[in-house]
Amino acid sequence: MAAGADPASAARVTYVGTYVWQSDEPTFGGFSGLEVSDDGSRYWALSDRATIRWGSFERDRAGRIRGMTTAGTAALRSTKGAPLKPGYEGDSEGLAIAPDGTIWVSFEGLNRVVSYATPDSSAQAIPLPPAFTDLPDNGGLEALAVLPEGTLLTVPERSGGTDKPYQFYRFRDGAWDQPFTMPRSDSWLPVGADVGSDGRLYLLERNFRGIMGFASRVRRFDIAEDGLSGGEVLLTTSPGQYDNLEGLAVWRNDRGIHLTMISDDNFLIFQRTELVEYRVTD
Repeated sequence: MAAGADPASAARVTYVGTYVWQSDEPTFGGFSGLEVSDDGSRYWALSDRATIRWGSFERDRAGRIRGMTTAGTAALRSTKGAPLKPGYEGDSEGLAIAPDGTIWVSFEGLNRVVSYATPDSSAQAIPLPPAFTDLPDNGGLEALAVLPEGTLLTVPERSGGTDKPYQFYRFRDGAWDQPFTMPRSDSWLPVGADVGSDGRLYLLERNFRGIMGFASRVRRFDIAEDGLSGGEVLLTTSPGQYDNLEGLAVWRNDRGIHLTMISDDNFLIFQRTELVEYRVTD
């Protein structure tokens, strides 16, 4: 079991590697959402300043990332086709790509979820529940995941109080509902999510420890019609072990399930964009 793997987990969690991604482009940074192709060869990375970029990984024979090639970048657009400005309307946080290729993005600030046919397309709006208007400031829809049949799951970063559970929101058949909640766990805040090939929900959580830095945790849950169960802790990192991990992608090859996480550097010179990978075998 790798350092950082939780001893209570029944799974074997192995550290694969860390890659520091760098670029001089002014829009590079602030990555809060991540998707990786089923074979681990391609990526889509979402910045919280309303841009998305995509490309390929260069991996060595052990599967570790040794380089990244960018094939394209795009500014996210409004429903009217205008590029979104960073800030209240353009604080893009969660990324999920459906099996049919639809790109789903969640925003905090102006809390909403929209879809894109392609990265360059205008946004397609969907109905939003009134509850989205009551989400806490700077604590809105960070984590977003899509199930194989196209159902969306999202959860805000903050629950609205230390004694309040997290409310999950589900979008399917053209309508939202609120199927289940998740108890708040100390100071852990949900910031990224994905659904693995095993049908489970993987949740990336963050715990900011001040000058000590960020700690991260990954849990996985079984998804039922009316609730989540399990909540097995796969991984807990020490404060400062990695940067501000916010995006999570789950994919699988013949070596097992892989967790690929990306950090949000907040466009600050003393932070960095890291891609951190672990492998899970049961």
